[in-house]
Amino acid sequence: MHSLHFTGETFSNGLRERDFTVGGVPGVLWSPASGAGRAPLVLMGHGGGTHKKAPAMLGRAHLLVTGAGLNVAVIDAPGHGDRPRTAYDERQIDAMQRAMAAGEPVGPIVVRYNGELARRAVPEWRATLDALQRLPEIGAGGPVGYYGINMGTAIGVPLTAADTRISAAVFGQFWPESLVELARRITVPIEFVLQWDDEHIPRQAGLELFDAFASTRKTLHANAGRHKEVPRFEADSAVRFFARTLSSAGPTT
Repeated sequence: MHSLHFTGETFSNGLRERDFTVGGVPGVLWSPASGAGRAPLVLMGHGGGTHKKAPAMLGRAHLLVTGAGLNVAVIDAPGHGDRPRTAYDERQIDAMQRAMAAGEPVGPIVVRYNGELARRAVPEWRATLDALQRLPEIGAGGPVGYYGINMGTAIGVPLTAADTRISAAVFGQFWPESLVELARRITVPIEFVLQWDDEHIPRQAGLELFDAFASTRKTLHANAGRHKEVPRFEADSAVRFFARTLSSAGPTT
């Protein structure tokens, strides 16, 4: 059992930010600065090539904490942020960069690489959740959500399929090949984001992954635009989704 070690703390804009490590994996926990009582937890997965404190992570955390009173945690994925890259990481990143420079499809490389990252990251996320649930402001058995698109979905789908403590999730913008069978095991409420004009992920591929989820409560948010043009209001929608689903989820086992 890995222990959680806090390594820093700051307060800003209504957020209490605490850096931590669990089993050597660095992460950050955002909570209401007011120190309110126990509240649900949302685990967030960052995108490829970014890190736990990327602007998107901080912005979404601010909305979730100040808008819904939730706790939010992010850890650096393997080979990202404060974590060193392996030789395998370097080879896959180089292959992606060469494919993009040549105008070739990056999907097969991303799917393969993110699948390996998920294999490494899922046990780390589960150990992190174990440690976080020992905190009094989160607690064992409290509702847990997961929020991650792009690489966050590549890691979040296998995590949600493996861990019954996660009772709601926001996913989107990933290829179905490696995730369909896992998605068929997921029955929790889902909100799924898809860009209708995504230049990397074909529209039908995104629809195939959405369709695979076994959830009876799932919603597709399809927006016009390219891969990096997800409207900002989708983050607001995610806050409402988690406030609604986590407040009604009750204790998990």
